[in-house]
Amino acid sequence: MGEKKLTASIIIGVALIVSAAVFGAFFYIARTGSSNDTLSVTGSAKTRVTSDQGKLIISLARTSENGALASSYTAIANDLNLTKELLKKFGATDEEMDEKPISTSQVYGPNGPTERYQLTQMLVLQSKDVNQVTEISKKIPELASKGVLASVQSLEYYYSQLPDLRVSLLTDAVKDAKARAAKIAEGTGRNVGDVQAASVGVVQVISPNSVDISDYGSYDTSSIEKDVMVTVKASFRLR
Repeated sequence: MGEKKLTASIIIGVALIVSAAVFGAFFYIARTGSSNDTLSVTGSAKTRVTSDQGKLIISLARTSENGALASSYTAIANDLNLTKELLKKFGATDEEMDEKPISTSQVYGPNGPTERYQLTQMLVLQSKDVNQVTEISKKIPELASKGVLASVQSLEYYYSQLPDLRVSLLTDAVKDAKARAAKIAEGTGRNVGDVQAASVGVVQVISPNSVDISDYGSYDTSSIEKDVMVTVKASFRLR
């Protein structure tokens, strides 16, 4: 009988200790604040920009016949001059053009290497006049009438003021996050205070109205008009 009373006393004593510990922890959190006193919200900001840099890469190709490699070099050099003349005709300058070294590779047939060689040369045009670059890209097929095998390797558009724009968008994204936090807090009868912490997401440069974003950021080079978007995850103190 005495043992039963002792066991009951121990159980009651332990329960009181646990209860006191729980109450003490609750009182500490309520008095000093906890995660319930902060609110984390993701804000975003987006704007549309017009590219101010255009990049056109043109590929020139020649195939030497019967080992006549030297004459093929002469021919592709002539192709390059004709291509540059066409670009200048439509407003490009020598300073905007960059000719890359010729690459040469041996042509292989069913029985192995042949005496034929493939010559390729890239001509890069970079200009601040994106419309001019676009129009020039449409004229490249005209070179075929002069015996020049030329093709547009790529046509890309860039926005050079992205670093400065990113700073202003981050400010707007924080404002958006605070406005969202205020709406959420309003339903609980609380007010939003100062920012406690903030982390910046990657920059997304996408084509207009696109949703093709990436966790690592994206940069669309195919369109002149672009949407630039940034996100910020911010934590606010609740009052």
